[in-house]
Amino acid sequence: MSDARGTANTAAMTNPSSYTPRGALTPHRPLADLTWLRVGGPADFLFQPADEADLADFLRGLPGDVAVFPMGVGSNLIVRDGGLRAVVIRLGRGFNAIEIDGETVTAGAAALDAHVARRAAQAGRDLTFLRTIPGSIGGAVVMNAGCYGSYVADHLISARAITRGGEVVTLAPDDLNFSYRHSDLPEGSVLIDATFHTEPGDPEALEARMAEQIAKRDASQPTKERSAGSTFRNPAGFSSTGRADDVHDLKAWSLIDAAGLRGARLGGAQMSQKHSNFLINADQASAADLENLGEEVRKKVLHNSGISLEWEIKRVGEFGT
Repeated sequence: MSDARGTANTAAMTNPSSYTPRGALTPHRPLADLTWLRVGGPADFLFQPADEADLADFLRGLPGDVAVFPMGVGSNLIVRDGGLRAVVIRLGRGFNAIEIDGETVTAGAAALDAHVARRAAQAGRDLTFLRTIPGSIGGAVVMNAGCYGSYVADHLISARAITRGGEVVTLAPDDLNFSYRHSDLPEGSVLIDATFHTEPGDPEALEARMAEQIAKRDASQPTKERSAGSTFRNPAGFSSTGRADDVHDLKAWSLIDAAGLRGARLGGAQMSQKHSNFLINADQASAADLENLGEEVRKKVLHNSGISLEWEIKRVGEFGT
């Protein structure tokens, strides 16, 4: 009896699923090197599936009490120092294809936003709003990413995901219930690709527009530093159509500046001098340094302005000891 239990426990330590995957499954995998901020403890498991069938079978074989956390390129993420008690799913080469068919562009969830924008532009299709958004298509859909007044919600035709039970489902925009920096992807599901409607454009003009966007971004944001993009959401505003967007009279950075927090530091973490709504790992910061500095900024902005800033960076996992 004890031998059987020991065998079962050993198997669970090396593979939590009843299915033996073809992709890479790594127990106790540190996650710091997979995030832009370079912080965070280990996940119980990191799974990099070989293809859709591999992912579906793996999820189908997981016990219901095992948490799943889909992870893109870690561009908008703080993993806490204690790590993540979950199976982290990270999609790779089998999920980064980009296909253009007339006015539609279909991109795998692991395809980088910038690559999708460039490939579309080369084909004379306009997805230029994706060019300066850090990260991959999966994260862009989940976060309803956008800039320059355009959002994923404005272009998405459909997305495909694999549910926690291993079923492949197609989701329409209404299924995702998009709002400002948010969508309602079913709990535990892993998005695998998305199809977008595009408008036509001259390839050279589209390329020039993207070059201008990059120059503007690099002039105003600390793109050479270890950051995770905007730390806090701009206080919610609404367009003339009633859709929440990021064209607001009030910006998070202006509230941070007004509270005297541009360049503020805690341990190795700092609010950027170049753009005060960017939290950066300035000097071997821990996840705790970064999150605690962010919370201190929220506290002081609330005291100074009466406005409570909301995190845009996702924070997951357990606190360190």
